[in-house]
Amino acid sequence: MSKDQISGSVERITYYNEENGYTVLRLNPDAKGMLPFKYASGRDALITVVGTLPELNPGEWLKLTGQWATHAKHGRQFQAELCEQSQPATVEGIKRYLGSGLVRGVGKVMAERIVDRFGLETLDVIDNEPERLQTVLGIGRKRAALIEKAWDEQRAIKDVMLFLQSHNVSTNLAVKIYKQYGDEALAVVQNTPYKLVQDVRGIGFKTADKIARDIGLAHDDPARIEAGIAYTLNRMAQDGHVYVPQELLEPEASEILGVQEEQITYVIDRLEDDNLIKRETLQYEAVSQQPSAISYQQEHSEIRNPTSEIKEERAVYLTPFYYSEVGVTNRIRRLVDQPTSRIKSGFGSDRVLTQLLAEVERKSGMALAPQQRQGIIAAVSNKVAILTGGPGTGKTTTLRTLLDLLDRTGRQVALASPTGRAAKRLAEATDRPAKTIHRLLEFQPGVGFGRNEENPIQADMIIIDEASMLDLVLANNLLKAVPLNSHLLLVGDIDQLPSVGAGDVLGDLIDSGVPAVVRLETIFRQSADSLIIQNAHRINHGQTPITDPNARDFFLFVKNDLDTLPDLLVEVVQQRVPHKFGLDPFDDIQVLAPMYHGQAGVLNLNTRLQLALNPPGRRKMERRLGGRVFRVGDKVMQTVNNYDKHVYNGDIGRITAIDPVMQTMTLNVDGAPIAYDFLEADELVHAYAISVHKAQGAEYPCIVMPVVTQHYMMLQRNLLYTAITRARKLVILIGTRKAIAIAVRNNKTTERHTALDWRLTHKT
Repeated sequence: MSKDQISGSVERITYYNEENGYTVLRLNPDAKGMLPFKYASGRDALITVVGTLPELNPGEWLKLTGQWATHAKHGRQFQAELCEQSQPATVEGIKRYLGSGLVRGVGKVMAERIVDRFGLETLDVIDNEPERLQTVLGIGRKRAALIEKAWDEQRAIKDVMLFLQSHNVSTNLAVKIYKQYGDEALAVVQNTPYKLVQDVRGIGFKTADKIARDIGLAHDDPARIEAGIAYTLNRMAQDGHVYVPQELLEPEASEILGVQEEQITYVIDRLEDDNLIKRETLQYEAVSQQPSAISYQQEHSEIRNPTSEIKEERAVYLTPFYYSEVGVTNRIRRLVDQPTSRIKSGFGSDRVLTQLLAEVERKSGMALAPQQRQGIIAAVSNKVAILTGGPGTGKTTTLRTLLDLLDRTGRQVALASPTGRAAKRLAEATDRPAKTIHRLLEFQPGVGFGRNEENPIQADMIIIDEASMLDLVLANNLLKAVPLNSHLLLVGDIDQLPSVGAGDVLGDLIDSGVPAVVRLETIFRQSADSLIIQNAHRINHGQTPITDPNARDFFLFVKNDLDTLPDLLVEVVQQRVPHKFGLDPFDDIQVLAPMYHGQAGVLNLNTRLQLALNPPGRRKMERRLGGRVFRVGDKVMQTVNNYDKHVYNGDIGRITAIDPVMQTMTLNVDGAPIAYDFLEADELVHAYAISVHKAQGAEYPCIVMPVVTQHYMMLQRNLLYTAITRARKLVILIGTRKAIAIAVRNNKTTERHTALDWRLTHKT
């Protein structure tokens, strides 16, 4: 069948799927009469184009190859099979092309001035005589240099784009690849495509593998198998696993790669020889059918089961995780075994400590519960201690009293949390400075952590709040910087979700029995009056939460119809809560959802809430980036740590400006303006609704959460518990009692493959 060709400029993007590139757009053809009139759509002769295309912007010029078809509902369409982003040949086309946002420094107004000055020679002038741009009104030497640089970059990446478009790699990623490798970009893509997975954010194994296979790399090439094993290990690490048992890794990688398990085994041996992975045989005491080492305390347990047996597990680690786990183990042991203490010397004896504590209580007018006193004494008496407990059990009061006690003896304390939001809350709760762990460790991009074993933290006691969020790699870097004669106190709620990163540091340390652990369990009267606190503890004990129509802070809106649930949720956020409780939909209300997909998932709820709370307007600037529309006023979240900008995973801000000419977007995060290049927009997501995992360490006046049976895979007790404990004043659940019951009953959390507690108790 012969193919048709059309060309023209993009009028608008109707739909774009960022996952597969499927696009629906309206094209303004470049010449009247180019096509038979029956193919035109409407009086303006716009053409509907569908197909898998690179990410485009209105105004860009395309040459398309494909065929015409008639859709039963949408009528005549051009189904594009090949797309070439080309340069236009008419004055009007050049204006739209230059003004499309493709070239940094040139907007619609400037594009018109340039083309009015040079006409059809415009693109040739920019190519060969860019200094002539300075003759255009408003273009000085600096702007001309900026345009020249941007134009050269676009020209340089053209070959990369043309190559990658055939592999369904977006233009946005093609630009990132060029910026990563420069003039070597095409050579890297063609010769070592799997390198992209490690170096370029947004390129996954499947994309790199498709490129590799298309350029002729053999199905069983060792380089492909190495990349597949690394991908499997990294994917498991994203699920929280520190290592993968080899007996699980081999079939998993075999299925992903479509090769025999024997080939996987051979390449694993090679990877170990090259020190890219580490393997270790873990021995653990097994009872019944328990599958992993992490639930056992090896042969040193005081209670021995006479029917138990010693089993072995061959653990495969990515090298950084292996050294992190060993590093945490060794550092904890050294801290605990080190006899000298900067803290103990200030109290002289247990009797003096008790007296000083009593004086601090009297001065503050706060009478502590016995468990709270026990927690303070444990922190002072032990080099490594853990204070855990649920909401309303007095962790903050205990911490404030401990700090007052340490102040009495002139001891220096460093306070930190894993995230900026948690550090801010810690500072507010204690009336003392608090930092993120990265700032405490003086992290610098490209350099690393300034605080380490050679340059330790200058503090007598280091206190880490929200320690359940502490992943293994960060814990290792933290412990390197803790002086051996200092004390470390970890404070957190062990019943919350574990860290987003690999490991279960707080849980493993508690299970090991090595640190001193105090669990606060008494709910104080002022907290007991809150249904949020009551229900959090009920859920944690496997009991259904109380839903009283006359409640003040905890409500359930029963909604069985999933199709209309988003409508109700939007109404609650936009109207009901603001009207009844005076809370702001942007600043005070946070929607949390268990899953990303589905009608009650994060993605759909963000779309609905954005339309309701921040609809488009004639004077409101917006830009489609990465398949999403970012609009001035939008609530967005940072999804990765960006140390150059000092914004971190989980930070939430508002878009205050979008500059299509300079291709930048400005956010306000905690009062500070942060500028983003359009290419950095993949670090951001809309945050009208976020996942429960992303809410860890944060606190909001109100949380609204859909709880539906369609989310059954994620309906777990600790997830519901974590969501509810994020609320300070108000909780609203929308869904069914059945879904809530499923979550409450499901106390089976996903077991992570870690061996930190095993290493701490396994004396070698």
